[in-house]
Amino acid sequence: MTKPNLNQLSRRERQIMNVIYQLGEASVNEVMELLPDPPSYSAVRALMRVLVEKSMLKHHQVGPRYVYRPIVSHDKAQKSAMMQMLDTFFEGSTERAVAALLDMSSTDLSHEELNRLATLIEQAREEGR
Repeated sequence: MTKPNLNQLSRRERQIMNVIYQLGEASVNEVMELLPDPPSYSAVRALMRVLVEKSMLKHHQVGPRYVYRPIVSHDKAQKSAMMQMLDTFFEGSTERAVAALLDMSSTDLSHEELNRLATLIEQAREEGR
């Protein structure tokens, strides 16, 4: 079994992972129901087998079908994706990424949202991050 590499998933593999994170666990048919413009059953099954080989999913048999669940937690996957985005587009700078998010916000942040962000910033400062 190889070490999970969250940053090297195809678009379709990411879509499948999103469905499985949403459902917690799922069969091929359940994944197909939630995929946008799904490919054939055999194509989805093959992609899910690839995700097992990439150590992203594990499966167990329930009756005649396999049920898949994620190996990597959704939280860890989110953090890994964010780190790749920071490295790729913001030269690793959290400040630049946050500034870009605030600049492109289509709506003004509420007073409550600004307070939550300020609290998170203060917690990071206290923790030396």
